[in-house]
Amino acid sequence: SPIGDGSPALIAMGARLVLRHADARRSLDLEDFFLAYQQQDRRPGEFVESIELPKVQDSLRCYKLSKRFDQDISALCGCFKLEQEAGVITQARIAFGGMAATPARAVKTEAALCGQPWSLETFEQAQAALAEDFTPLSDMRATAEYRRQAASNMLIRYFYDLQESTVNIREVHP
Repeated sequence: SPIGDGSPALIAMGARLVLRHADARRSLDLEDFFLAYQQQDRRPGEFVESIELPKVQDSLRCYKLSKRFDQDISALCGCFKLEQEAGVITQARIAFGGMAATPARAVKTEAALCGQPWSLETFEQAQAALAEDFTPLSDMRATAEYRRQAASNMLIRYFYDLQESTVNIREVHP
């Protein structure tokens, strides 16, 4: 599903699928499995045999936006995994569900972050790239503009989460 919560998390982790047909197996990155809405890179008779996950996921964070707090279909799900060394972002994997016809990575945003210092200014500048990554649709769960703004806010929230700043999602500010 383009709004399912599992796929963005697995994509941000760098998950790989093992597909099998009889005794033949092939592997591919989960992000490459989704071709278009309700279309996957799955040959006739193939099934997903397993999912391979990298072990270290300390910096992974996933945020879900839905009308109800629990047990609801997402309007947007954003998952972030950035690595830094000596205060510089060395690797970025950002994936969203609900921003496109399939779960997808925010590759322009990732590129805008990599090689930059770990700072609020870097994340704020990367918000412009995020707007270039997706053209979300409006539907009964959220408007396109709401999804764009929420995704942008999730990027900043990730920065604060990894700074170990308190983030209270139930707090409302005027």
